[in-house]
Amino acid sequence: MRRVIRILSSVLILAGGLLLLDAGLTVVWQEPVSAVVGRINQGKLGGELEKLEAAPLPRLERRALRALPDEDRKLKFLARSLKRRSDDGDAIGRIRIPKIGADFVVVNGTQAEDLRKGPGLYEQTPFPGAGGTTAIAGHRTTYGAPFRHVDRLKKGNRIIVTMPYGRFTYTVERLRIVKPTALWVINRVSYDRLVLSACHPLYSAAKRIIVFARLTDAEPRGTAQAT
Repeated sequence: MRRVIRILSSVLILAGGLLLLDAGLTVVWQEPVSAVVGRINQGKLGGELEKLEAAPLPRLERRALRALPDEDRKLKFLARSLKRRSDDGDAIGRIRIPKIGADFVVVNGTQAEDLRKGPGLYEQTPFPGAGGTTAIAGHRTTYGAPFRHVDRLKKGNRIIVTMPYGRFTYTVERLRIVKPTALWVINRVSYDRLVLSACHPLYSAAKRIIVFARLTDAEPRGTAQAT
């Protein structure tokens, strides 16, 4: 009986130590278990994105694309086409934020299972290039914590979203803390913009930190560049 008690005590002490370690890592870095899951998911998404970029457009869409007169209309056409063909959780592009060292594959959708893979594009907003306000949400403490340090962004910092059909550079205009119900942040405005959304403060979902960034450059790539 004493031996059983000693073993049980050792197990409880070890479990307590692991919990404390997990809590400490979450505070100074991110939740370690979900970080591993997030890294694995991002690796899979990277392969999916490569396949997406290499996949040809349907023949009828290629014909329609060639008839369009300028790059802007081609980008809009390709953005809408990809949105129609994308399911929730699919890899659709990549977001890079040099200021905070973020580089992640973006998925379509913002449901819980989507955001476990990486930053997710709000289904009610257009893909970059289609015009209007594009919105992307991401975790700050779990599953790779892609947006952990978005609070460090300042006016003038760049955010680059690369889609199979184009590369879009946005320049940060401002940050704002809002309630989770503040859906006005994704409203369309008089110019094309990107909105990043994440829980705030860290370890809480009480509010949202919102980054507003204005589109300052759009560069065709892939199919848009070849036609």
